[in-house]
Amino acid sequence: MNAPMEATRFGSGQSVRRIEDPALVTGQGRYTDDETLPGQLHLVFLRSPYAHADITGIDAADARAMPGVVAIYTGADLVAAGVKPMAGVPFPRPDGKPGATAPRRALAHGRVRFVGEAVAVVVADSIDQARAAADAIVVDYNELPSVVNAFDAMAPGAPALCDDAPDNISAGMAHGNLAAAAAAFAAAAHTVSVDVDNQRLAPSPIEPRAVSARVPADGPDAGRLVVRLSSQMPTAVRGGLADAIGLAPETVRVLVGDVGGGFGMKTGIYPEDIAIGYAAWTLKRPVKWRADRIDEFLGAVHGRDVVSRAELALDANGKALALRVKGYANVGAYGTATGIAIQVLIGPWVSTSIYDIPVIDEQFVAVLTNTTPTGAYRGAGRPEAIYLTERLMDAAARKLKMDPAELRRRNMLRPEQMPYTNPMGQVYDTGAFAQILDQGLELADWSGFAARRAQSEARGKKRGRGIATFLEWTGGNALVESVTVNVTADGYIELGSATQAMGQGIATSYAQLAVDVFGVGIDRIRVLQGDTDRANGFGSAGSRSLFTGGSAVSVASKKTVDDAKALAAEALEAPAADIEYQAGRFNVAGTDLGIGLFELAARQAGGRITATDSATATGPTWPNGCHVCEVELDPAT
Repeated sequence: MNAPMEATRFGSGQSVRRIEDPALVTGQGRYTDDETLPGQLHLVFLRSPYAHADITGIDAADARAMPGVVAIYTGADLVAAGVKPMAGVPFPRPDGKPGATAPRRALAHGRVRFVGEAVAVVVADSIDQARAAADAIVVDYNELPSVVNAFDAMAPGAPALCDDAPDNISAGMAHGNLAAAAAAFAAAAHTVSVDVDNQRLAPSPIEPRAVSARVPADGPDAGRLVVRLSSQMPTAVRGGLADAIGLAPETVRVLVGDVGGGFGMKTGIYPEDIAIGYAAWTLKRPVKWRADRIDEFLGAVHGRDVVSRAELALDANGKALALRVKGYANVGAYGTATGIAIQVLIGPWVSTSIYDIPVIDEQFVAVLTNTTPTGAYRGAGRPEAIYLTERLMDAAARKLKMDPAELRRRNMLRPEQMPYTNPMGQVYDTGAFAQILDQGLELADWSGFAARRAQSEARGKKRGRGIATFLEWTGGNALVESVTVNVTADGYIELGSATQAMGQGIATSYAQLAVDVFGVGIDRIRVLQGDTDRANGFGSAGSRSLFTGGSAVSVASKKTVDDAKALAAEALEAPAADIEYQAGRFNVAGTDLGIGLFELAARQAGGRITATDSATATGPTWPNGCHVCEVELDPAT
């Protein structure tokens, strides 16, 4: 059957206008902070100015008496109300004991462990009244010694952040074969090493976090906690809120509208989310908080902050024999599953990158310090690991006096080695890495560099270049995704997904995949995301949305057509085997007897055809690339 005209014009692989953009470019985007509800209250968090201190008292009496103040909550108030701390560490310590971290609560209770940790929240009629009241709260602190560096934190006598980790090591993991790596290094013709500090960073999306929560008194959500926020993972927020506050998950509905950038920083639940949800649940009034930029610098998860020593052993021909890495990750004041996994597990998955390195010995520890906790941001562990390996390749090329591109080529995995299992047990299904390298070298005119450098030198300038070839891991190890399709009587096909749009154009991609199956105009497709009443799942993180969600769109769309064929057969009084579908219409084969898809939907109960199906990927995907950078500089400036 020939592809329908609409699929040819608007299906996958075609260049189309993004369906998300008209609302955004005309100022009609709906972000959380755009929502203002009748009777809405505003929240402000009071944050610790100390990196480490005992809270010996909080006097909020004057603040509570100020105009417009509706409520003030402290950590002690939330503990007394039964609000639970957030989940702990699922990884063991190097000594085999369970991973250690102090309980992280919505508001600090008894002790603060980093500058910016929230100690109280003010709820008032206006944001200015809330800010004024927060300034009037008196907190008595007994300042304690603090430590902000991983190595200082592990030193004898360093202040401990929790009793279960007197050495401040929250968790650790070792990978590979220590003895085999030692033997490879002993037999190597060449060894190189680098010490790298992947420095800490603070996230800064255009849209800071925002949360709006309410408990409607009537309507379809009556008596439920309804939370609208800027998030990549609505289901995770729903589960975290329900667990912390002590509600059944179905009592909580999480909504996400437009998201002005996530980049990993808006994955999962934050302490502020719990405090806001508790305030709305307790007061039974709408409440809203929008982070200021300083709130994000202090309270949103930071990224990176890992110091590593990496070593590479090579034979006389420059073939890599073994990789050794020791990494010390500063995960901040509280160890989290995400913050620790990124450095001790996810980064190591790609540490051998696109290279045939047969042996590894990698050891990582996650260290607690009096700094903001770390989490996912912009690549989450993979950039740190790849940077180490690429630095080692450059060091080896210099030592062997070899072209750095040629050294990389010599060590690249070949297509005939696929599928290939790397030393971390990760399976690469396919890869033509040298082909990508060749494309990069050609585009950068690699062989013409010497002439360009000579020209620069003749003009008194300096010219240099760098190359990196790399591998990425996608899927978040959440490889199952479901999509619900609704064909409506008013002429639309709705796709309900638990993945989350945040600027990456996912709605357009999903719509194109649906067009492939349904053969209708792309304007007939509606993509519905960000509502836990419609769909629940892992969400969007780890570069998984199109990889898993797109497959689910395709599978669920095909199921919808197959299910609708049976309905069409009944409506047309013909055998189901004789029903053909093309471009929004069912026909009895060999006749002009038929019925439109949307007309068929109108005949069904509720005026719609509904189908849900899921897709399961067999494993992660492994995108790869080659970057070449060439720079000329003027020594005088």
